[in-house]
Amino acid sequence: MYIKRYTIASLILIALVGWYVYSYVSQEIITLNLFGTTLAAMPTAIWVVVPVIILYIASVFHMSFYSMLSSFRLRKYDRDYEEIIDAVAEAYLAKEDRAHSYKTPRYKLLGFLIDNSTLFPATLKKSEVENEKLQNILKVIEDIKSGEVVELKKYSLKPQNPLVIQNDKNRYKKGVLTAESILNHIANYDESLIKEAYMDMLTTAPISLVEKHKQFLAKDGLFIVISRINSSKNSLEISNDALISLINALELDAKDLIEISKALATNMIPEQRMKLFEILSEKREDGFEAYIFTLFDLEMIAVANELLLNTQEHEYQNFKAYSALKECGKNFNINLFI
Repeated sequence: MYIKRYTIASLILIALVGWYVYSYVSQEIITLNLFGTTLAAMPTAIWVVVPVIILYIASVFHMSFYSMLSSFRLRKYDRDYEEIIDAVAEAYLAKEDRAHSYKTPRYKLLGFLIDNSTLFPATLKKSEVENEKLQNILKVIEDIKSGEVVELKKYSLKPQNPLVIQNDKNRYKKGVLTAESILNHIANYDESLIKEAYMDMLTTAPISLVEKHKQFLAKDGLFIVISRINSSKNSLEISNDALISLINALELDAKDLIEISKALATNMIPEQRMKLFEILSEKREDGFEAYIFTLFDLEMIAVANELLLNTQEHEYQNFKAYSALKECGKNFNINLFI
C-alpha cells in the first residue's frame, strides 16, 4: 500500500470517527488518569481518536521500515542483474578469468554458471536484444566476423583472444597493419598472424629480413625463398651460407633436402648448387644423399661414382643402380631412383 494513500484514508477515517462520537455518542469533556498521571480534560471524541492516531503512526512506521528493507533487497537484485549483464558480455567477448560477485543466491548460481561457460551469440542479432551494453557487444562481434576493423582497447582483451586475433587479421588484410610492424612487435599478436605475415613477407623481402625473423620459417616458406633465387620477379640473391642457415633452422630429412635440390635446379647456377650440397654433406649426415642426387642430376657422374665407392656395399643402393645403368648406356631420369 502506498503510504500517501494510506495517510489520506486514515485521516478521513479519524475525522469520521471523531465526528460520529462527538455528534451521536457524547460531547462530554472528561479527564483520564494514566498510570497515576492525570491527563488534560478533553472531549470524549478526542480520547477516542487518539488511539486511532497512535495506531496510524505505528502502522506508518511499520510499513516504512519494511518498505526500506524491500528497497534494499530490490537494490541487490538490480545490482546483480547488471552484474549478470556484465558476465554475459564478457562471455560473448571470450574473456579469460571471469569472476563476478553477487548478493542474491539465485543470481549467484546463474552468474557462476555463466562465468564458467563459453557463450556464442550464434545467429543472435543486436536488434533482438533490448539491453544497450549487449547490443554494443553483439555489434562488435558482427562487424569483426564480417571483416570490419573494430576498436577493442576498451574491452581489455588479451592478444590470444579469438576476437582480437580476427580483428588483427582484418586490420592486416585492410592494410592498417603491415607485415613488418607485426614481426617487429610479436608480443602483441597471435602466432598464427605472425606466421601469416612472415609468409607474405617472404615473397618480396630482402634476405636480411628473412634471416631476422627466421624463427617463423616453415618448410613451405623456405620453398618460397628458393623460388625467388635468380628469378625474373622479386629476385633474391642469397649466399650458400645464408641458405644453409635457413635450411638448418628447420627439421628436414634427406627427402626434404632432395626436394630443395630439385627446386634449386630451376634458377640456381649449377656450380653454386653443387657447392651448396657439398657443404651440406659435410655438415650433416642426411646431406650426403642430396649431394649425390645433385651430382647425378647435373651429370657429374664421375664425381658421384667416386663418392659412392667410399660407402658401404648396402648403402645408397638406388644411386648405385642408377650409376650401373648409366655405365650400360641406359638413360633414366634420376627422379625414378629416389
